[in-house]
Amino acid sequence: MRSAAMKSFLARPGQVGGQWHVVDASGKVLGRLAAEVATILMGKHRPTYTPHVLTGDFVVVINAEKVRLTGRKMQQKEYDRYSYHPGGRKVIPIAKMLARHPERVIELAVKCMVPRTKLGRQMLSRLKVYPGPDHPHHAQQPAALELKDA
Repeated sequence: MRSAAMKSFLARPGQVGGQWHVVDASGKVLGRLAAEVATILMGKHRPTYTPHVLTGDFVVVINAEKVRLTGRKMQQKEYDRYSYHPGGRKVIPIAKMLARHPERVIELAVKCMVPRTKLGRQMLSRLKVYPGPDHPHHAQQPAALELKDA
């Protein structure tokens, strides 16, 4: 005898998600901030999470230039690029990256924490990062999201 209460819920595309959150990055540790933002982008904070469907929300991160790093990462962490030509390796220290493009630091940290698939690229398109306190997404009425400090 089957019970109707034993059925699993699987979300369909467009059925779940789409809420907007705004996160203030000032004084937050980069890795912990990126981990929580990635969780929200994936939709794992919802009971209706489905791995193969985009169930996450939109996240607007403001004050990216005020993000904090622990330990000696400001002196030691570097970003590597390679153009696949001889001598084409570019190494950029994180201090220089924070000075020039602070939004890229958060984008790259979150990019490493979402799946490396088509779905992961769709999740990253829902991430909006701005260096200062202003953002153009006021019409979406984003709710302020307080991240836990652990």
